[in-house]
Amino acid sequence: MDYLWTPWRYQYVTTLGEPVACVFCAAAQAPDDREWLVVHRAAHNFVIVNRFPYTSGHIMVVPYRHVATLEDVPEEALVELIRLARESEKHLRTIYRPEGLNLGMNIGKSAGAGIAGHIHLHVLPRWSGDTNFMTVVSETRVLPEDLEVTWERLRAAWGKSA
Repeated sequence: MDYLWTPWRYQYVTTLGEPVACVFCAAAQAPDDREWLVVHRAAHNFVIVNRFPYTSGHIMVVPYRHVATLEDVPEEALVELIRLARESEKHLRTIYRPEGLNLGMNIGKSAGAGIAGHIHLHVLPRWSGDTNFMTVVSETRVLPEDLEVTWERLRAAWGKSA
């Protein structure tokens, strides 16, 4: 029998369904970017590594303001969000050399939002064949890179020292 060790998912699995404070609000206010995996901070939004990624390099652009819909995002924050998505694409292409990228938002719980009260834009690199039998049959993702390594690589790409 094979075992896949994914210790970073333990917190997610053991708190599923429990009411928790908004992790995006906590990350926005956190003094330690490494601990919270924040790779870049701008005026209205920040970029953060997804703790439960689909692929290595899976990041999110998140407004500082706790809002649940696009219509509630102030205009200047919305423009900055898209500009950060474009810069994220540039960095992901340079670092991971993907064949494509997914950008997406799940707005509302019924749309699949894991954190429905705080809107966020997923940006993740993709490769042909990255949805293999492990994901389809075993509902397990195999990630070749530790989250801290992802953070260090992306933090450096944004011109910040780790």
